Parts: sequence; C-alpha cells; structure tokens
Amino acid sequence: MTILLLSNGKIYTMDADQPTASAVALGDGRIMAVGGSELAAEFDGPGVERLDLEGRCVIPGLVDSHVHFRNFSLARRRVDLDNAVSLDEVLERIAAYAADARHVERSGWLRGRGWAQGNWSSTQFPTAADLDRVVGRIPACMTHKSGHAVWVNSEALRLAGIRTDTPNPPGGEIQRDEKGMPTGILLEDAMGLVTDLISPAAREEVVDAMRDAQQYCWEVGLTGIHDFDGRSCFLALQELHRNDELHFRVVKNIPVVHLQEAVGVGLQSGFGDDWLRIGGIKIFADGALGPRTAAMVEPYENEPDNYGIVVTDKEEMMAAAEVASANGLSLTIHAIGDRANHDVLDVYEAVRSKNNGGRKLRHRIEHVQILHPNDLNRLAELDVIASMQPLHATSDMEVADAHWGERTRYAYAIRTVLDSGATVVFGSDAPIEIIDPLPGIHAAVTRRSADGRPGPDGWHPEQRLTVEEAVRGFTSAAAYTSGQEQKSGTITPGKRADLTIMERDIFEIPKDELLEAGIAGTIVGGEFRFRTW
Repeated sequence: MTILLLSNGKIYTMDADQPTASAVALGDGRIMAVGGSELAAEFDGPGVERLDLEGRCVIPGLVDSHVHFRNFSLARRRVDLDNAVSLDEVLERIAAYAADARHVERSGWLRGRGWAQGNWSSTQFPTAADLDRVVGRIPACMTHKSGHAVWVNSEALRLAGIRTDTPNPPGGEIQRDEKGMPTGILLEDAMGLVTDLISPAAREEVVDAMRDAQQYCWEVGLTGIHDFDGRSCFLALQELHRNDELHFRVVKNIPVVHLQEAVGVGLQSGFGDDWLRIGGIKIFADGALGPRTAAMVEPYENEPDNYGIVVTDKEEMMAAAEVASANGLSLTIHAIGDRANHDVLDVYEAVRSKNNGGRKLRHRIEHVQILHPNDLNRLAELDVIASMQPLHATSDMEVADAHWGERTRYAYAIRTVLDSGATVVFGSDAPIEIIDPLPGIHAAVTRRSADGRPGPDGWHPEQRLTVEEAVRGFTSAAAYTSGQEQKSGTITPGKRADLTIMERDIFEIPKDELLEAGIAGTIVGGEFRFRTW
C-alpha cells in the first residue's frame, strides 16, 4: 500500500475534535492520520509519497447535493443561452449555433437551454415566431433556465399537434395569446407535449457526455453529487461504474413515477456501494419562479389571478409519501412557492406521525425558495432537511423582488432556516445554475452576484452565512443527508480520502475574493483526479 502524505497545508477538517491541521496521510482510499509536522516521522519509508501543499487550503471533498447530471452533461453540448441579457442576444446565439448543421441532433431537433426572460430588459416571454426567424423549419426546443418551461418554434407546435383547441394537460399550461393561439411557451407538464416527441439521446452519447462532465466536476473541486435525473441517467451511471469509470460519489434519487417498481424490487434508501447508492423518491409539488408557476398562498405581484401551478396535489403527494416511507425510501420533494412548501411540510408531518418500522428516514425539501412566516420553524421541528441552492438567491433576486415583493424577506432564507435548527445542505441545481461550488459558497457568504449586485451588503444581508457554514453545506451536511456521515464529510481518520484543495485560504481571504480562490486539486478515494501543481 502506498501512503500519500500531504504536508505544509492549511487543513480545515470540519471535525470539532480537531478543527485544523497542517498534514494528512492517505492510504488504501482512507484518511490514515491528521496532524502536524510529527506525521513526517510517523509516515517514513519507501512506501510513502510526500507532497508539499505549499500553504494551500484543504477541506473535505465538496459535494453538490442537487444536480441533474444527465441533463448537465448533455447541456454542455447544446446551445448555451444562460446569462443572455436580451431576446436579441438569445436569438443571435441560436442563429450562430443553428448555422452549423452538425448541431442538429440525430433526433432532427435543435436543442438549447438557459434563457430567462426575467433577466431581459423586456421581461415578456419570447414566441414561436421569434424562434422561427433564426431556425426556419428545423424543429427547435429551448428549455428555460428553471427547467420548468420550454420555448418552441412553429414546426415543433405543428409536430406536436398543438392548436387553439388543444386542452391544457393536468399540471401544465399551454401559453396563449389574446386570440387563444399557442405562443410557443409550454409550462410545467405541458412541456411533455413536445419533449416526448424528441428521441432521447442514445446510451453511448449520454455515457460519453458524462465522462466529460465528470472531468469538469473534478476541475471545480467536486468529489460527489446527488443526482435527480431519471432512468437513462441511472443506466449510464451504472455503465460507467461497471467499466470502472465512475470516480466520484453519486447518490441517485428516483422519480416518483418509478416508485412502485422500486418498492416491488425492494430498493431502500442507502442501498449501493461507496460510488453509487440509492437516495430518495423525487416528487414535484409545484413549478418555479422564472415562469411564475411556483405555487403561492397569495398571487404574484400585479397578477391577481396567478397563484402558480400545483404539479402534484397534496393528496397524491401524501399517498406516494406513505408508500415510500413505509418501504424504507426517503422522500425528496421539490417545492418553490410558499403554498407548495406548506403542503409538503403537512405531508411530512403526517408521515412522521407513523412509526415505519422505527427507521427515521432523512426526508428533504428541494429548494425551499420561499416560506410562509408560519412555516419558518417547521423544517427543524419535523427534522426535514432543507436542500437549498445559494446561487438561486443571487440569480433570482430581481425577479423575486418583482414577483414576490415584500415576501422576499422569507425567500432563500438560508440563515433563518439554519438558525431554526434544521439541517441545510447545498447544491447548484445544475444545469440551471453553474455546477461549480465556489460560486455557491460566495453567494451564501456575500448574497451578491459575481458582478457585485446589488451592492456591498448583498441582497437581504441578514441571510448571509459564514464561510465555515457554507462549506459545511457542501461537505458534512451532504454526508448526513445521504446517511454517510460515518464515512464522509469531515477529514477524520478512518473516513474516505476525499479532499478538495484550493490555491488560497477561503477562510482568510476577503469575502469578495472567494470566486478567485482557485481549485488546485481534487482527491477522490485517495487518488488525485485533478491537480494543478
């Protein structure tokens, strides 16, 4: 066994028994010892490889606890519409992309994602006619940044048979103009009217895209993810694992449409190995803020009839939650609006009242973007994990102010939820936000966007965290959330040798410089998967 001794570093263990160190020894995929200069004498001999950290900062391996890994991997190969500031810019990007015939997928469709009309000077939704101008008769489908709407062209509407008399599907809406004509915007479950027509990417294409995406994840310091995509993602992950190509930790959550199959074969949360294991059952309670489909107690500002869209009603959620929980499967429910979060908390309260064999499952709410004041303490009271994405706060702040008004004091309320005693775990929701964890840490600590908006104090500065709290959200909280706190999450002897190494000490540098800290190395299972020096 070769031992790797890392020394002369600034090591932040996240372990209260030994918070800091300067050296760590790794062997057989595990952390062997944590300490100082004395480790040089303890680990000496021909089987020891020594590496000088040269003062670099080391923390437990960063984990993104909310990723759509298949979609993220494939999105890196499609037209990127994120951060565009106008419809004209979006159309220019699509036109440039469409000019290369190789970008039309084998399905015959042109795909892209990331547009967000709320960030444009004119916040009106785009139309099929806008898209027609740059793609012609090639069917095109562009996914909203939130993932809760698609924008399609006239050819896509024709292929889907969407006309004036086409009814809205349950849990979805076909947006229409004043004459009742479909505009080209499909919300929530109406998206399937078009997306179900598009042949899915072949297995080999998904696997190849995931190989590239895994490399990118190492480069930004990630040692693991919690995935929320569907069956094809799970199949691709298993293929990578089977071929010994999966070299970061994956917790795989299961869409509720497969609940009965999971129960039927006896799957339970936590089943798997060190690389790929089962998480919980994913349910959508509502939509999202961007397309204004998040389910709200009171209507959106200046839209007195818009309360959002309930994707899964409370009774249906309750039925699924009872089946999952009774069979050893935790729940992980998407809830954005305050009504959705309230309903999900009611469901969890009912589920918690049952014994379920004495096993206390680690249920989650995904996003928790806005809470009703009456619900601020309920996550802690019910021992429900708040899975939040700090970047959502800084990317959504202007849209949230516009559509939720004064209610934003209860929005993206990370500090409030954490101080209530709830476990808060962090992720990116990639490809909706950038998967890189450093921008997430920066957003949690400063409540400011990368360009400094909205000013020195940040947006709702009372919700800012310390660097240590932010790092815990990506490390020890991620381990706890997936039931792996005995194996991961801190730099402690006996735990997995998963480490993230940064060029600069994020605990000491000015908070405004967190984005420039730089990832110097990523170690997974004791092996460098990325290194810059």
